[in-house]
Amino acid sequence: MHPHIIHEKETLFELGTIENNIIHYDFDKIVGYLNYKGRLTFGKNFKIYEDDMFLLYKLCLYFIRDYKNCEKYGLDPHKGILLSGPVGCGKTSWMKLLKHISPNVINYEVIPSRFLTFQFNSKGFEVIEKYGSSFSFCFDDLGVEPDGKHFGQDCNVMGEILLSRYDLFLQNKKLTFATTNLNAGEIDKRYGSRVRSRMRQLFNLVAFDKTCKDKR
Repeated sequence: MHPHIIHEKETLFELGTIENNIIHYDFDKIVGYLNYKGRLTFGKNFKIYEDDMFLLYKLCLYFIRDYKNCEKYGLDPHKGILLSGPVGCGKTSWMKLLKHISPNVINYEVIPSRFLTFQFNSKGFEVIEKYGSSFSFCFDDLGVEPDGKHFGQDCNVMGEILLSRYDLFLQNKKLTFATTNLNAGEIDKRYGSRVRSRMRQLFNLVAFDKTCKDKR
């Protein structure tokens, strides 16, 4: 099966064409597929807004591994994505959808950061080991989770996981993704300069405009 051809129920989406064994993606066709998949996943009111098209275009370049244009827009395909923006701008929805346009190349599980803290509170440091040393994940709403506490021991759970993910990245280039409402200063305050430094190595920062409206 060609990676640019996607089956959804009884509908076939061809996101581009192949010439000389090279896939030439069509952005309009990708948007059409994402709109369809979005309505299928989130309901009939889902839509992609015109104001977000340029940001979506850059993200699509990353997910289809268009190395030449990634370089043009300052994206490193060998790093993950940290998608930031105001509450309700669509970060989580996009990260849940975009992986479907290239499932054979990029795949990850989207997990709320709060969930990992709650897991830590009941299971302890095995949670950091599990999510810090294997597979690819997208940590949703990074920075809004509380600190963890397991048998009286406090822990900045996501900070520790990100440090572990950095080591994993150095070892085998396993990608990490995340969404956040925080700006750079707030990330520094929440996790400390060491984690923020590692995040620069882990992530491409892609941001919605801070004036982006709530789409919920």
